[in-house]
Amino acid sequence: MRLLTAVGLAALSSHALAKEMAVDPKTQSLYTSGQFMAQMMAKKEATFARQRAAGAYNAAQYPKVDKPVQCVAGKAIAIPGNANYTFNCNNIDLYSFKSHADLGSATGEGSSSWGWTSGDGREFIAIGQTDGAAFAEITKDGKLLYLGRLPHNSEPSLWREIRGYKDYMIIGSEAVKHGVQIFDMRKLVSIDPASPVTFSTTKDITGLFTGLPNGRTHNVVVNEASNYAYAVGAQPRDDKCKSGLIFIDLSDPTNPTSPGCAAQAGYVHDAQCRIYKGPQEKYNGHEICYGYNENALVIYDVTDKSAPKILSTTSYYGASYVHQGWLLDVDWHEYLIQDDEYDEFDKKGVAADGYPVTYIWDIRDLEAPKQTGYYKSGAYGVDHNQYIHDGFAYQSNYGTGFRILDVSSIPQDPTGKGVKEVGFFDVYPEDDGLPNGGIVDFVGTWSSYAYFKSGYIFVNTIERGGFVLKRQ
Repeated sequence: MRLLTAVGLAALSSHALAKEMAVDPKTQSLYTSGQFMAQMMAKKEATFARQRAAGAYNAAQYPKVDKPVQCVAGKAIAIPGNANYTFNCNNIDLYSFKSHADLGSATGEGSSSWGWTSGDGREFIAIGQTDGAAFAEITKDGKLLYLGRLPHNSEPSLWREIRGYKDYMIIGSEAVKHGVQIFDMRKLVSIDPASPVTFSTTKDITGLFTGLPNGRTHNVVVNEASNYAYAVGAQPRDDKCKSGLIFIDLSDPTNPTSPGCAAQAGYVHDAQCRIYKGPQEKYNGHEICYGYNENALVIYDVTDKSAPKILSTTSYYGASYVHQGWLLDVDWHEYLIQDDEYDEFDKKGVAADGYPVTYIWDIRDLEAPKQTGYYKSGAYGVDHNQYIHDGFAYQSNYGTGFRILDVSSIPQDPTGKGVKEVGFFDVYPEDDGLPNGGIVDFVGTWSSYAYFKSGYIFVNTIERGGFVLKRQ
């Protein structure tokens, strides 16, 4: 993806249109019925089918990279003369790459990822793939060592989401009858990379949550402080939980149970749940979930699992598909940022020109959040998943690649004018020659993990495999 500096600068100067508003009753049924989600997933499936037919998931065309490749003058050239191994970049180096086949997958398709650090400081990554979850270690010199995999629990599905809970990985999938797998990452520490292990889906898992309506969930969310996971987007929508937050008690990982769910606002696509610390003293110590519910930001108080409450439901100008977001500071809840996965396709609001928007929310009043501004990317494409750590937002934005934003200015200037991109690595050079230097489509990177103390960052892609990157 080519970075369009002029567009980015122009976008940063315009922040007047971002504005919260009530949910539009005229379009509400499109979301509550699942019609909009079905339309979007069909569009994704069409892209994936087209990519398969074109051979984009054929691992043979993606050789591994085992030596560091510096980003010099805006390029990281892993294989000289190979356009698909010449990556546009800024301030980020490539340390290692392995294809999904190198990471044990027979299908060559990737999705979510999450990391774990062992007691002695070794760094491991769990990698979502259509046919299961792969496990690898990132060594001190940045090499990616494949260790093994946990196969899927029922049938293949590209939608495989992973989150960490203490020493475990919580793995959900859109596959029917899959359930939520609980895998102990400590099993990896003694594996010899020369002999990767394929784990049993029955004997080698710590636990399996089977309390989903038909075994499938779009995403999983974890709050270690409360010992709870949350399945969100479980199907069908007419179940008693309405695809909302399904509570999973992880106090005993060998026997996960559920005390109930929060069904009031219907389908939840993604969420972040934390013990509240912030300016509203009456909520301090409560467990608050920030729900990204298709056409609105919905804030829940789930302290009492038998009687969860909705504190607010807020949409905004240009809302198309409220996808995912993250608290600016998980230890002091004043602001969060959020992305919309479909506004570029719908040509709505400030993303109508196809340049992704990161929305900024003031949540100092949980009952009346305000949208104060936004950051507009200078790279043409679609935004997807983002996480914040130490004042930086780490974004996996499909074909525009992995991007890092400095968001530390938001408390002083919530309009977003002070937000700046400080680095990027384009993992999908296939679209660089297109008219806008990119494409509005579901290609490229799905997820990233940037919480390792070493500074290494793992980026998972749909087509290729896993990248290990590091800021210069």
